[in-house]
Amino acid sequence: MKILKKTKSPEKKNIILIEKKPEKYDKTVLIIGVFHGDEPEGEALIDKFLENFPTKTKNRLLILPCLNPDGKALKTRQNINRVDLNRNFPTKNWELVREKEYFGGFEPASEIETKFLVEILDENKIDAILSLHTPYKIINYDGPAKELAEKISELTQYPVQEDIGYPTPGSFGTYAGVEREIPTITLELPENENFSKLWTKNKQVFEFFANIF
Repeated sequence: MKILKKTKSPEKKNIILIEKKPEKYDKTVLIIGVFHGDEPEGEALIDKFLENFPTKTKNRLLILPCLNPDGKALKTRQNINRVDLNRNFPTKNWELVREKEYFGGFEPASEIETKFLVEILDENKIDAILSLHTPYKIINYDGPAKELAEKISELTQYPVQEDIGYPTPGSFGTYAGVEREIPTITLELPENENFSKLWTKNKQVFEFFANIF
């Protein structure tokens, strides 16, 4: 395991990007956990995957276990500045949303965490992104990722749902998937599910991105 890049959150907690790669690789996949601090399931699955990392992989993996450590410590959706990071990206549809739960900051990319993720996309050629959230138990996708979403749906038996059902100005999916045209999968996990069951249900997704995609 190699720490490829790191920064400090506003509360000086580590935010790290881990690189796992073979000597030669086909594609690069970015995996992200804990956009929202009250959705820790993604990091738990990532940690389990790292513990059981396959000896050989076909693809290069960039793994960001926890984007929002301050929010995780507080068990809040937002970061310490009360910004929903998933509304803070510099998209064409970004707007000032004053609704507390979805407040996207007073300007796009105002947050350290957002800037860090934008830098990762600028510095690496990413072929696909897997972002882990809760609680809808669906496969949501952005950009040219319909076929990829259908494959992940086959593995998890979660239905594919392109539209999450409400406006998401400044979202990461719009920024990375729609505007940068990187196939972006949002794996919406069920919340409050037994972890062993959650891992059994979803471990194939990690194996797919490591060795099949």
